[in-house]
Amino acid sequence: MRRRLLGALGGLAAAPLLGTGLAGCAAPQASIAGTGDLGVVVERARGTLALVDTSRRQVLGEVGGLGDLSHASVVFSRDGASAFVFGRDGGLSRVSLTRGRLEQRVMQAGNAIGGAISADGTLVAAQNYVPGGVRVFDARTLELVADIPAEFAPGRLSRVVGLVDLPGRRFAFSLFDAGEIWIADLAEPARPQITRLRDIGRQPYDALVTPDGRHYLAGLFGEDGLALVDLWDETPVARRILAGYGRGQAPLPVYKMPHLRGWAVAGRLAFLPAIGRHELLVVDTATWQEVDRIAVAGQPVFAIARPDGRQVWVNFAVPDYDRVQVIDVPSRRVAATLTPGRAVLHMEFTPRGESVWISARDDDRVAVLDTMTLRTQAELTLPAPSGIFFTSRAARLGF
Repeated sequence: MRRRLLGALGGLAAAPLLGTGLAGCAAPQASIAGTGDLGVVVERARGTLALVDTSRRQVLGEVGGLGDLSHASVVFSRDGASAFVFGRDGGLSRVSLTRGRLEQRVMQAGNAIGGAISADGTLVAAQNYVPGGVRVFDARTLELVADIPAEFAPGRLSRVVGLVDLPGRRFAFSLFDAGEIWIADLAEPARPQITRLRDIGRQPYDALVTPDGRHYLAGLFGEDGLALVDLWDETPVARRILAGYGRGQAPLPVYKMPHLRGWAVAGRLAFLPAIGRHELLVVDTATWQEVDRIAVAGQPVFAIARPDGRQVWVNFAVPDYDRVQVIDVPSRRVAATLTPGRAVLHMEFTPRGESVWISARDDDRVAVLDTMTLRTQAELTLPAPSGIFFTSRAARLGF
C-alpha cells in the first residue's frame, strides 16, 4: 500500500525542500507535490482511513489500526501533511498523509467524540464523554500538556461537546450535563485559564464558531433555542436566541442528533437544523434574529454551505437517510432533491466548491457530484464510509 501511495503522490515523502541558493543552482532531483488535493474518508466498520485525491477523484491507499471510528472526526496539521483522528474509543491518532501510515496513537480517554487543533497548529484538543473533559496534546509528539476536567459540581463531570478552536491558543466547548460553556486559554498550556459561562440553557449538544472567530453558537437539545457568545466582548456572556422557535407545536421524536460546526454559515446567513422538526432556521448573523424557515424533507442532520455560500446542502436522519436536498441561498428554497445512496452520513465540498463528496454507508460508496449540474462525476467503492475530511480544513477556523 505504501508503494502505491508514494507513487500516486509523486514522491512527496522523499522530495527535498526547495533551497534558498542563488539563481543557477541545480534543480531538485525529485519533484515536490503538495497536500492540497488530499483528504480522508472514514471506513467506520474497519477502523480504517481511506486516503483520497480530490482532483483525481481516486483512492490512494488505506491506513488501518485506528480503533473504533463509529463517531470519528479528523483535523489537519497546518501544512496539511498530518491528519489527527479522534476515535469513539478515546484513541487519538496521527496519520501521515504523505507517507500513508499511522505515526502515533495514544488512548487518551474512555469515550471521545471529536476534537480541534489550535490556530497556530501546536496543540490538539480532544473532547471526551468519559471521563468528561478536555485533554490537550502537543501536536508534534502527542504528549499530554493539559487536562481540563469538566467538573461542574463536586465529583460530577459533564460530557463535553461543541469543541472549537478560536483565534490564539484558545478553545471553546460546551458541557452537555451542566448547561455551561467554557472558554479555555492555553497561552501557557501548563496553566490553562478557564472562563465559565453558566446557565446557558439545557443540554447544549453541539456548537459552531463563525468564520471570523467572533461568535460561538451552541444548539440546545433540552429546550427550543440556542446560546450565543460574542467572543469579542471584554467579558463574554451567553445569551439566548431563537427561544421558543417550536412554540405551540409538539416536537417529533429525534432519531439522530443534528450537527452544527462551522459549515452552516453562508455569507451573512446561518442555516441551522431545528430540533425535532423538518425545518431549517435561517438566521441573520448581523442581528441573530430569525429571518426565515425552510421546510425540508426530514429531520436535518448536517446543513453545509458551499464555500462560496451560494448553496446549502442538507442530509437527514432516518427514515430519510437516502435523501440530500440542495438549498438555493438567494431564494431560500429547495432547488433539488437527490437520492445519492442509502444512509447518507456526511458531505464534504472540494476547496472551491465545484464538487461535493457524499458518503452512502449502506451502499459502500462515496459519490462525487458536480455542484452546478448535480451530475455524478465519480463513484468510489469503500466499505461503510462515513466522515469525509479534506486538507483544505487546515486553513479554516472551526474546522
